[in-house]
Parts: sequence; structure tokens; C-alpha cells
Amino acid sequence: MIKLSRIAALALLAIIVFATLSPIQMRPHIAPANVERALAYVLLGLAMALGFPNRLYQTVIFVVVIAGVLELLQIIDPGRHARLIDALVKAFAGVIGIVVGQLLVRSSRRIGEK
Repeated sequence: MIKLSRIAALALLAIIVFATLSPIQMRPHIAPANVERALAYVLLGLAMALGFPNRLYQTVIFVVVIAGVLELLQIIDPGRHARLIDALVKAFAGVIGIVVGQLLVRSSRRIGEK
């Protein structure tokens, strides 16, 4: 499960990097932008939490830094814009995914103890 979660996290990170830094016309559109951002980072946070269950603080730092850095890198593309609110939505959603993942890990440990 851990190995699969790490592979999923890496794949999600690649998708997020592509969607964040590619020209706006190449970015996939499946829902309103804030919903897409939040969903992508919730899934990333969840996969990271399941893939690295004993590294809570490092996982939180990684997801929050990735959200901020990728948002800042949008300054390079004239057709994109870097906004603080977008970075905050991404970081908050990533942390929510991590919390959910940690809850799943802890409850599975409790079930395994019984």
C-alpha cells in the first residue's frame, strides 16, 4: 500500500506541475478552477500521507512549499497569473488531504491491533 501511494503521489505531482505550468489552453478543464485546485491537492496530500505515514511534518512542509513554489513559477508565463489566494487554497487543500490520510493510517493501525 505504501509503495502504491508513493507512486500515486509522484504521478499526481507530475500532473499538478503540468497543469500549473503549462499554457492555459493545454490545462485540462473538468470543473471550476478552485474545485480543480482543491481536488488535486487533497489527492496529493492523501497520497503523500499514505505513502509516508511516519513523516507527517515533512509531508505538510512539502505540500505547502510545492503549492507556493508552483504558484510563484506561474509568473514566468505571461498568460498565467500567480495569486496568493490560489496558493492558499492549494496549501489548505493539501493539508486537508494529509489529515484525512493520517486519520486513515491511524484507524487502520487500531484495527490491526485488535
